[in-house]
Amino acid sequence: MNLIEKISSEKLFGVLRIQNPQIAYDAIQAASNGGINIIEIVIETPEIVKVIKNITAKNERPLIMAGGIITQRQAQIAIDSGADVIVSPVFQMNLVRLCKSQRIPLIMTATTPNEAYSAWKARTQLIKISPANPMGGPEYIEDILRPMKFINIIAAGSIKIDDIAAYLRAGARAVGLGRGLFQDYSTRTIEMNALRARSQAAIYEKSI
Repeated sequence: MNLIEKISSEKLFGVLRIQNPQIAYDAIQAASNGGINIIEIVIETPEIVKVIKNITAKNERPLIMAGGIITQRQAQIAIDSGADVIVSPVFQMNLVRLCKSQRIPLIMTATTPNEAYSAWKARTQLIKISPANPMGGPEYIEDILRPMKFINIIAAGSIKIDDIAAYLRAGARAVGLGRGLFQDYSTRTIEMNALRARSQAAIYEKSI
């Protein structure tokens, strides 16, 4: 199963941005236990790279996407740590060449239709539209896809659990939940039982 098939099948992924490695690890475990099988970990510190190593060393684990990648060096570190997918918040041809040579999928982020088209021309398998909600929500996804149905889009950015079904109906292959899932991940603690429950609620919403 390739990346497009995997993400299209799951329809949902978590986006975790946190600097505390232990909380990050526990949050990934709780979300995974709640049914989230794909998680983007935004790399902001070297300690978070160690979290990726620890997660990917396990036999049963979620698919891990390394997010926030801008440079080739960052990408190589993430790849060496075991990341399954590289996610960049920008359109960067150097990353396209590196990921192609390493045979690892690359997702690039776009905000406008022109950026999405440029990323597609560079043969990006999946294009993340972010921040989707501030840009117009599901209707914005529809507007982008109307003349460019050949683009594979995933949506993320200020999306709530209740919004999942609408984004999928609009044509997004999958929806990314950041604060909508890890609501209090900016604090020093996360209530893991509540996170697991939110994960289960998100799984339900994607099936509506």
